[in-house]
Amino acid sequence: MLKIDNLHAEVGGTQILNGLDLEVNAGEVHAIMGPNGAGKSTLAYVLGGRPGYEVTDGSVSFMGKDLLDMDPHERAALGLFLGFQYPVEIPGVSNVQFLREALNAQRKSRGEEPLSAGDFLKLAREKAALLQMDMEMLKRNVNVGFSGGEKKRAEMVQMGILGPKMAVLDETDSGLDIDALRIVGDGINSMQRAPDKAVLLITHYQRLLDVVKPDFVHVLAKGRIVKTGGADLAVTLESEGYEAVAA
Repeated sequence: MLKIDNLHAEVGGTQILNGLDLEVNAGEVHAIMGPNGAGKSTLAYVLGGRPGYEVTDGSVSFMGKDLLDMDPHERAALGLFLGFQYPVEIPGVSNVQFLREALNAQRKSRGEEPLSAGDFLKLAREKAALLQMDMEMLKRNVNVGFSGGEKKRAEMVQMGILGPKMAVLDETDSGLDIDALRIVGDGINSMQRAPDKAVLLITHYQRLLDVVKPDFVHVLAKGRIVKTGGADLAVTLESEGYEAVAA
């Protein structure tokens, strides 16, 4: 599904990724862990196509196509979802309006008919229920006045409605309390864990991985993956730290 080969990338003239290799197949959950400054968020932004993140070498294919040759909206339409560490507020635009427009834009790009208002609201209620969100919250402006946990739950509702092939989630557990972490983790499992989908979780801590159990854990250091293992690698990192593993 996703194949990254010898990826190099820089931000503002500073090299961040230094020959990163990674392959994610359908049905798999991969976790990326590593110290601050290792390049975890840079990887997510490069995959999402954020401006200012320049790829200087290497290749990325997604669903058999050259991901780096696509604009961000084309990547989304192909089935890539990027969850942000700090979801932004969009004043004046309701969640319902935003999500219906986004979903129907993607459906149009795939040659599909748009969802009617009734069908969309039915889908939105279903996904919101999985994240224990009231529909009244989705009628509010995107993330405006939301707590950190509410923003993350709303973002997972977005993911459920858009139904991506692959979700790249950048520190989705950041700022979540114990209850919110369980709700968000269960939402990821129910909406994105499937034979035809994949997840790339970027996190500092094992706690999310206790809920969303990964098939593979990768340690990212100095812009490249230095170690790969199973879910038990996250436990080792928690007890011994990154230096012991990445040395």
